[in-house]
Amino acid sequence: MSSLLRAMRIGRVLLRYRLDDLLDDTPVERWLKLMRPFVPRASREIAAQPRGARLRLALQELGPIFVKFGQILSTRRDLLPPDIVDELALLQDQVAPFDGGQARAIVESELGADVGTLFLSFDPVPLASASIAQVHAATLPANGDAAPRDVVVKVLRPGVEKQIAADVALLKSLAAVADRTHPNADKIRPREIVAEIENTLAAEIDLQREGANASVLRRNWLDSPDLYVPEPIWSHTAQRVLTLERVRGINSDDVAAIDAAGIDRKALAAKGVRVFYTQVFRDNFFHADAHAGNIWVDPKRKSNPRFIALDFGIMGQLSSEDQYYLAENFMAIFNKDYRRIAELHVQAGWMPSTIRIDELEAAARAVCEPYFTRPLSEISLAEVLGKLFKTAQKYELTLQPQLILMQKTLLTIEGIGRLLDPKIDIWAVARPVLERILVERYSPQRLGAEFRKRLPELITHAPDMPRLAHAWLQQQVEGRHALRMQSDDVVRIARTLEGMQRRIVAAILGVGLLIVAAVLYALEAGGPSFLGIPASSWIAGVGGLWALVAAWPRAR
Repeated sequence: MSSLLRAMRIGRVLLRYRLDDLLDDTPVERWLKLMRPFVPRASREIAAQPRGARLRLALQELGPIFVKFGQILSTRRDLLPPDIVDELALLQDQVAPFDGGQARAIVESELGADVGTLFLSFDPVPLASASIAQVHAATLPANGDAAPRDVVVKVLRPGVEKQIAADVALLKSLAAVADRTHPNADKIRPREIVAEIENTLAAEIDLQREGANASVLRRNWLDSPDLYVPEPIWSHTAQRVLTLERVRGINSDDVAAIDAAGIDRKALAAKGVRVFYTQVFRDNFFHADAHAGNIWVDPKRKSNPRFIALDFGIMGQLSSEDQYYLAENFMAIFNKDYRRIAELHVQAGWMPSTIRIDELEAAARAVCEPYFTRPLSEISLAEVLGKLFKTAQKYELTLQPQLILMQKTLLTIEGIGRLLDPKIDIWAVARPVLERILVERYSPQRLGAEFRKRLPELITHAPDMPRLAHAWLQQQVEGRHALRMQSDDVVRIARTLEGMQRRIVAAILGVGLLIVAAVLYALEAGGPSFLGIPASSWIAGVGGLWALVAAWPRAR
């Protein structure tokens, strides 16, 4: 009953914001039509808004979990129209806070001690409140020679896990309906979108995991003049509570405050681009929710500015293969080598090997060449990469969500960079970073280090190698070698052949019955009958029906 009531409330909100036009020709749209007489008509102000704005307002009204859904959907520029994605990207976590007493109780339950014992002070009024958690200011007591220390305590919302589970279950049901009925379901991939939302939310409601993300990122950038990551306080962290060193800074999109602090914006913009490419290609661990509210500027550093990272719930990583092919794609774009771009897309496995390279090369040239008529300072790498991915989709492109997440983050970083320095040349800043990282990553020294790392494993298995080699050679000599294959394609082929074999046998049997009937009819015109019909006719009918059923294609 609760799921039904929730679905009805969602339906009312969708109708009030006139979003039923997004669900044309689906059972959901027909269900909404039945509800329409019972829902007040949208106001003129709402009706005048574009569809993306109406969707954003509806998600805000539906509550914090749907706000988070919208934020995650805003990363999928490969699946959703640009006007909707741009509006969803404006969703902010300005959510009504929950009671400070509840936050205190959660902290005590998770950490197993009284707040007065754990902290010198704990402010029950939150500094900020978001859809998943809220943040409270606190002070750690002195510890030995260490003075009292300012921290922030992030506390998960009460009951948020159950609310997420219920809403995700409802979204899965809606996605299943859309997958079966929507005419563009193969392009929208609703089940995949919901699965991605579920995985992202599962990571975000585990604050101990977020603390681990912060710890890794901090280690990668320790003592860096470019990026500062606050330290997680593990003694005061659990699954529903995360304590971090308190930092103070300026939002990276607050240009007026940055100028008032006397910070060199040009140097800051270039550092932002370098930090991102270094995270992706050197560390393979990048901040994937890098909007201005999560990326601050250190107000104390003027001529040598530094960013401060916050909120580590969504981090991105690529496979080593995707990382390599992506870096090579960037270098091919820098060099205007369209043939190389086409080859890399196929070599990476993002596209089937049956694609004609020359066609893909022509498509890449059509996307990239118009950009090169502009000054390099006006070209967006994220935009070029996004259009390449979108064009390649026509050629059966298959991408992992992490690649799309990386492209979305790149778009955000470039946006911040151009806001800080409108004349920044993204290409000139990014290219030397990529070249240096590629040289270091695939240098003989790096390969030697990787070999030394794997040497104990090789030594461990070395004694077995002569025995395995002898056994393999003996199988070849004796003709006992067997090739074993495991593949979905092979299984499907085997099933198809098995079905064909059954149909052939059945068809042969049916034809045999027809022949028997013909012989009987020729030899015994007045032969045996049943219900007045000659036996030969019965046999012919059964044989014909059998042959017809055997030849009829089976439903897949």
